[in-house]
Amino acid sequence: MKLASFRLRIALLLVSLAGGALVGFGLVAWRLIYLAQVSSLDAKLDSQLQQMVPTRSPDWWESFTDDLPGELETAFGTPITLLSVDSAGHTTHYSVDGAQLRTISLNIRLLLRTTAQEFADRAVEEEESTTLSEHNKKIFTSNTNAGNWRVGVIATESGKSAIAVSLQTIDQDMAIIRNIFLVAIPSTLLMIAAGAWILSGSALKPVRKLTSVIQQVTATGLDQQVPVGSADVEFVELIEVFNDMLTRLERSFRQSSRFSGDAAHELKTPLAILRGELELVMQQAEPGSQLQQSLSNLLDEVSRLSNIVRKLLLLSLADAGQMSLRQTPVDIGEILAVLVEDIELLAPDLPIDVDLKPQLYVKGDRDLLTQVLQNLIDNAIKYNLPASSSQQWLSVVGRKRGKTIQITVTNASKAIPEEERDRIFDRFYRGDLSRNRKREGFGLGLSLSREIARAHRGELKLDKTKGEKTAFTLTLPAK
Repeated sequence: MKLASFRLRIALLLVSLAGGALVGFGLVAWRLIYLAQVSSLDAKLDSQLQQMVPTRSPDWWESFTDDLPGELETAFGTPITLLSVDSAGHTTHYSVDGAQLRTISLNIRLLLRTTAQEFADRAVEEEESTTLSEHNKKIFTSNTNAGNWRVGVIATESGKSAIAVSLQTIDQDMAIIRNIFLVAIPSTLLMIAAGAWILSGSALKPVRKLTSVIQQVTATGLDQQVPVGSADVEFVELIEVFNDMLTRLERSFRQSSRFSGDAAHELKTPLAILRGELELVMQQAEPGSQLQQSLSNLLDEVSRLSNIVRKLLLLSLADAGQMSLRQTPVDIGEILAVLVEDIELLAPDLPIDVDLKPQLYVKGDRDLLTQVLQNLIDNAIKYNLPASSSQQWLSVVGRKRGKTIQITVTNASKAIPEEERDRIFDRFYRGDLSRNRKREGFGLGLSLSREIARAHRGELKLDKTKGEKTAFTLTLPAK
């Protein structure tokens, strides 16, 4: 399952909302600015068209041809074209200077003439609502080969007049505004993204505190509490519930640990007395008798119980973080050499491959470390392939890796099912194939061995292997 970052989702959501708002604002602002500029131009055009109203005088247009273009060009800084047509349809004036002729297409003149004529014709046709004595005006935008133009037309019974103003300057201004938005909006979004990332991190600070406390929850760290004072209101209830849960968990764990330790401690004395009495009675029994055999079996069971009690006591101490370690320099290689010699005496037919590098020194409790190594080797022998199998073998490798010592014990065995790999260190778990009295053990060895390794700031783990073999690696800090 793909995991997603809650903090990233919050930041992306904020950026998306802000981005949508900024883009919407940019589009609306751009449109409003454009309409404002066109409206300003239309107001100026309307004012100028009033000055261009044709009269019956044949030289009516001469009063504004000299001033009008200058006024509009001063106001808008764009090319201006003027046209006047008399009542007979003859052009009485067409104004455009030489510089503009090089940039303005001839179809502007045709456009003005045609538009003015059509507009005047409609005004005549609608005489019932608009008389010829009234001024008929129209302002619109037209696209030509010379660009976009804003055209104003006015008509009376004396003739028609038209003025065209290029929208080039307005288009250039809007292009500049557009480019500013294209730079400003992404830059603003980047700043918003950085701010959203920082703010979301700050908002999730109580969650990080919870995570930190949860990581410290161990047998000796159940008393951890998350401070509520600086937390936001939305997280106070969550923190309080978590602190209450830790309190209940600590109380329950202490009760369980105390029960295991007390029970194991209390059983030590009765078992020792029972063992002593059985040994005394067995000495008084007739050698080789049925009674002596029965007493011997009882002694074996008492020894099993004593061993279980001893391991349970060590585990309860480990749970409480009170496992006592007599720290001394320990040569792991020397301990393994002795254990391997014992294997060769007890199982001379078992092929053993030993590879122990020098300088395998650690600092720890020699007796407890010997117990871990002995337990690993005993398990390797106990769960090896049957003696009838030609594949039976055992390997012990010791090496130094950086600042750690690694001991790997490997044996030929049936593959451990995947569902059992996570449970193999559970207490009293021996697996379905080993739940019988023919194989010695109580399912506490691996669990105790791992606790001893962790008490030495090390680790014991089951390695992933291929084929029919099992490997355990003990890692300890090098001295």
